[in-house]
Amino acid sequence: MIATASTQAPFLAGLLLGASLIVAIGAQNAFVLRQGLLQAHRFPVALFCALSDALLIAAGVGGLGIAIGHHPRVLAFVACIGALVLIWYGVQALRRALHPHVLNADMHGSSSSMWRVIATCAGFTWLNPHVYLDTVLLIGSLASAWPLPAPRLLFAIGAATASFIWFFSLAYGARLLAPVFRKPIAWRVLDVLIALVMWSIAIKLLLSFLVR
Repeated sequence: MIATASTQAPFLAGLLLGASLIVAIGAQNAFVLRQGLLQAHRFPVALFCALSDALLIAAGVGGLGIAIGHHPRVLAFVACIGALVLIWYGVQALRRALHPHVLNADMHGSSSSMWRVIATCAGFTWLNPHVYLDTVLLIGSLASAWPLPAPRLLFAIGAATASFIWFFSLAYGARLLAPVFRKPIAWRVLDVLIALVMWSIAIKLLLSFLVR
């Protein structure tokens, strides 16, 4: 019983930490939500996001977080690129808001190819410095509190599990909101909110990494 409890402790700690970091309004979550509402490429999008998080968490727990911490210019460069990507996607979202559509049976495919959707998702994932701060630096540093090898590995698995649960829940749970998004006004509100989220994150990135 004691052995089981000690085994569960690092996994639960990682699971709760991962959940607390990922359940927040952000560019990546907004994109996954939109794909879920469109019911387009939900599985590959959710899988890509979850696997990306798992890879970054593994890198952080493996010591990459300490290495990146000594090279802040790397994060500053990624911040500039990521901010430009977010600004552009915000413009695209605002353009969609000016010409909203409705959710119907004909839209349960995708006007964009799967690879184009994955490429956009990759931009939100890998060009966002906050992803590195959360998964690589924060989770990596907190994982060091657990001894090697098993407890620290379980901590990493717990944090990665939170990502899998969240992204698949977001992608497939979004369909519960489908009745609301049969009205153009709902899409207009969503896309305006997405644009504001993208631009706010872009401004925050520029201010946090450039204005120092």
